[in-house]
Amino acid sequence: MNFTGAQKQMKKLTLIKVAELAGVGIATVDRVLNERGGVRPETVRKVLRAARQAGLQRLLPDDTQHPWQIEVFLSSNGTWFFQQLADEFANIADRLGYRKIKLFRTLVSENPPEKLAEKIKKSGELRDGIIVYGHDYPVIHEALSWCKDKGVPVVTLVSDLPNSHRFCHVGINQYQAGRTAGLLMSQTMPHKGDVIMVSGRFDFSAHIQRISGFRDAITQRAPWLRLREVLAGEDERHKIRTLLNQALQQSDNVVGLYNSGDNNSDISAVLQQHQLLGRCCYITHELYDVTKDLLQTGALSYTLDQNARQHAVLATDLLIRHLEQGFEPDLYQDGRVELRIVTAENLD
Repeated sequence: MNFTGAQKQMKKLTLIKVAELAGVGIATVDRVLNERGGVRPETVRKVLRAARQAGLQRLLPDDTQHPWQIEVFLSSNGTWFFQQLADEFANIADRLGYRKIKLFRTLVSENPPEKLAEKIKKSGELRDGIIVYGHDYPVIHEALSWCKDKGVPVVTLVSDLPNSHRFCHVGINQYQAGRTAGLLMSQTMPHKGDVIMVSGRFDFSAHIQRISGFRDAITQRAPWLRLREVLAGEDERHKIRTLLNQALQQSDNVVGLYNSGDNNSDISAVLQQHQLLGRCCYITHELYDVTKDLLQTGALSYTLDQNARQHAVLATDLLIRHLEQGFEPDLYQDGRVELRIVTAENLD
């Protein structure tokens, strides 16, 4: 065997030793040492530590140049809240810098859930951590279990997935948000009348919890108010307008309306048609251009804002602390977002 052949044999033996120390294959070691990409940052760091331990005599790549790769899955439903969330995650990535984090934002339709589940699994093959807004479907639970088996932490965002293998949850307490709306309604309307409840999607847990909390609070605190059947608009503008028109035609004593979702432009327009805008207690969620205008004109009584920025900051921070330090957060407490009650008097 000539000298070149001996060198090659020694290199191969060293690569085998590095692979064994890092617990990966030789091909992965080769990709890391030659910076060919396609390897998770956590694995890159393991390989480089093993190479130093094995005494590899060569210039090694700088492991600090491999940022954490995090993918964020958000709804593509076009509502202000998710647009704002996407912007806030982009701001965080810019603030932390490309050496610290590489953040991928993916907008996915809420139906069918199989599409999101497939993307979560694919992300689990490539990313160090995942932040996801999803709904309580078995196929989503299965995808989160798959990620856990792969050692990829998943943070649920806004809408929790109880009994799933998520790393932690970041969001407001949706049931308490509904109860807060019920408390405000009971204090604002001390006399008898009908209260209409509008839910964007009554098959989604966040809306179910909000409506449940609102209903419980009204039942306990304001028995003089009569709750009408929940109007499930399915986030369809025409359907919401039709259902609300029908409900208002069936009652001549509507004193309140609670909207657990979006579409406040359509709801306020229908209330205006029935000469109820500004004359009934109208409560909704989120602070954006439409709700700001409605508050300023006195048409909207309260909006309950769940703070998109705090969602993004907490989710990213908890995930990075876990990846870098092994931090294990409380399932709910560390990711709890505080609800903000906004009126015409405390607008920013």
